[in-house]
Amino acid sequence: MSLEFAILGFLNYHPYTGYDLKKIFDSSVRHFWSADQSQIYRTLANLTERSLVNMEKVLQDDRPDRKVYHITETGREELRKWLIGPPPMNEPHSAPLIQVFFSGMFSDEEILQKFEGYAEVMRLYLSRYEQVPDQLGPYKAEITSPREHFFWMLTLENGITNMKANL
Repeated sequence: MSLEFAILGFLNYHPYTGYDLKKIFDSSVRHFWSADQSQIYRTLANLTERSLVNMEKVLQDDRPDRKVYHITETGREELRKWLIGPPPMNEPHSAPLIQVFFSGMFSDEEILQKFEGYAEVMRLYLSRYEQVPDQLGPYKAEITSPREHFFWMLTLENGITNMKANL
């Protein structure tokens, strides 16, 4: 459910193709929401069917036609209702914590090796998150005000803080 609203949120800034949406997901919100290309295209088809977005074909001579998606007024209204409504509460799921929970059967050396591997993965994610401001690149233009920038950076700081806490 949240993926559709993330897509509507980006389309509220600017019309995009599915390919462009994947790039903006990867460069802006991957620290708390990931989506693969097929999920994005399925969701765009669903949003189009429900008249929350319109698709415009842009003809190209040397490539396949581009499908550019625009948010509709109905889509904007649905996005606004979702954003102002109560936050969806998801039950926490953490595969690493399940592994910790059942680690009593291993030796101290095995557990230490496991935690060192986990810490390495967390450092990798932390490094990626710290690079997000530099990767916003062409999408910085979408941040139309200091207020927008504040909220974008607030989510990034949350991701960085969580990674540091996991270390």
